[in-house]
Amino acid sequence: MIMERGMNKVVIVTRKTRLNDLIYKYNTIEQAKFYIEHMGADFSDYISEDKRYQEAVAEVMEVSEKYARVQRIDRDFLPNMIFGENDIVVAVGQDGLVANTLKYLDAQPLIGVNPDTSRWDGMLLPFEAGEVEQILLKIIGGNHQLKEITMAQAKTQDGQIMLAVNDLFVGQKTHVSARYDITWNRRTEYQSSSGIIISTGLGSTGWYRSIMTQAAGIAEEFGRGNFKCEDMGWDENKLIFVVREPFPSCSTKTEIIYGKLTKTDTFKILSKMPGNGVVFSDGIESDAIEFNAGTEITIQIAPKKGVLVV
Repeated sequence: MIMERGMNKVVIVTRKTRLNDLIYKYNTIEQAKFYIEHMGADFSDYISEDKRYQEAVAEVMEVSEKYARVQRIDRDFLPNMIFGENDIVVAVGQDGLVANTLKYLDAQPLIGVNPDTSRWDGMLLPFEAGEVEQILLKIIGGNHQLKEITMAQAKTQDGQIMLAVNDLFVGQKTHVSARYDITWNRRTEYQSSSGIIISTGLGSTGWYRSIMTQAAGIAEEFGRGNFKCEDMGWDENKLIFVVREPFPSCSTKTEIIYGKLTKTDTFKILSKMPGNGVVFSDGIESDAIEFNAGTEITIQIAPKKGVLVV
């Protein structure tokens, strides 16, 4: 049975296209076109991508307005958005938009919409714009399927919290080495490295996999055997951490460089950096926690899970 339209609210999360970013940078579409073509690139690709995206968003909005009150929000405003308990959320974009949206929700169902299947594979985008009406009817009627997504959480000793759907990065803003004490259960050591990646099951096919692929290639080259990334379920209560480019010296150690975290494990990192230390999630460097000298973060499986409509 379908509820009255006024009792439902659909929040549509969108992102700027490459064309939007170019216009913002160069003030007009003509100046953006001149710059791109001057560099020898095809500006028509930017136009076609934007056109298809705007068409998909318009289609999703038109359908949603038949069954609910609709609010559209750009992903830049997600950190300040207050979602209603019964909101239905639709993310129209790429996989990264779905991941970025999930961590700001509290069990509200999220629909990932692929605006252009010829352009994006969309592991987290199981639906096209033309399928949204059918999915909305199922959600409103309580006849839909959900998949839980395990998230990672970083928490400072003063109570700042950051969630990650794919991965957390702990380290330096620049290419300067990060310095910190790392504690994994009862072991602690002082390290200098390019930072630490903590990956979820969903994120294990991303940044974590690229690090492990490099390590596997080097190991094979030196005849140290063959290994591959461990497959992890999206809802599995486990995280994996990897220390990037750990540097051994008379004061810095390299014994704790890889490990798994379950709900019973302790994992803490204490900054020894006077400045430029950061913790950010899912590749969004602009939304970061400062991680400078004296700041300690505890990494654990987040107490809440994301909910993706499948």
